[in-house]
Amino acid sequence: MLVFMFDGTFEGLLTAVFDAYSRKSFPDAIVREGAVLPMFCDECHEVIADAEKSDRVWRDLGRKLSAAALSAVVTSFLCELPDYDITLFRYICRAVNSPVSIESDFSDPDVVEVTKMVRRVSYEAMRVKQFLRFQKAADGTYFALMEPLYNVLSMAVGHFVDRFSTMTFVIYDKRRGYGYYYDGHEVRCVTMPDTLPHIATGRLDESMMDADEKLFQDMWRTYFKAIAIKERMNPRKQRQDMPVRFWKYLTEKNG
Repeated sequence: MLVFMFDGTFEGLLTAVFDAYSRKSFPDAIVREGAVLPMFCDECHEVIADAEKSDRVWRDLGRKLSAAALSAVVTSFLCELPDYDITLFRYICRAVNSPVSIESDFSDPDVVEVTKMVRRVSYEAMRVKQFLRFQKAADGTYFALMEPLYNVLSMAVGHFVDRFSTMTFVIYDKRRGYGYYYDGHEVRCVTMPDTLPHIATGRLDESMMDADEKLFQDMWRTYFKAIAIKERMNPRKQRQDMPVRFWKYLTEKNG
């Protein structure tokens, strides 16, 4: 059993494809650095991410797939699920080998899985856009924290820049330990210590809030309760439309 080990980056995965063709040997499994090797591993090849190699594979893909399919490959990789790496690896290899585009060949199980994963990741990005709640800090910066299932912050941040182009804000992914800061002009990737109270809880302490923030939060909760029709409450439907995992960061569900 041949196993490829890579660094967990998209560049690393493309490099793994290059190495497979260069070695003329293709892995039975792909694992990320630090993962436990499969029990029956006979050989483990360590993939060293290389920009030149990954660019060559990407250019080859560009000749075989449409722009939409290329975007789908990148989007699906954002799922960050280790078990999915070998699926995407096989998809890329088949795309490179095929004389025609494979993107609509739904007889291939890997094409089907990639299509499903794109939908899941895209849907999670949409949920971030729906359920993100900003809190205004005393310095005028707006803060929001989430823990999405997939690494979709890069897909969602543009929506908030377009919608709130004159605001200064931070959107943070607690699960992955990074976020985006927008100063009204450009977006920068940022990291913050997990020990900060607002990173640990997802909520600004009252001492950090803008003078009117708590008032607006209370008003929003009052409005949310006022428009609810008790006789038509459907908890099951609410959990379906607004997954419980988002509730702890929703203003209307806290306080």
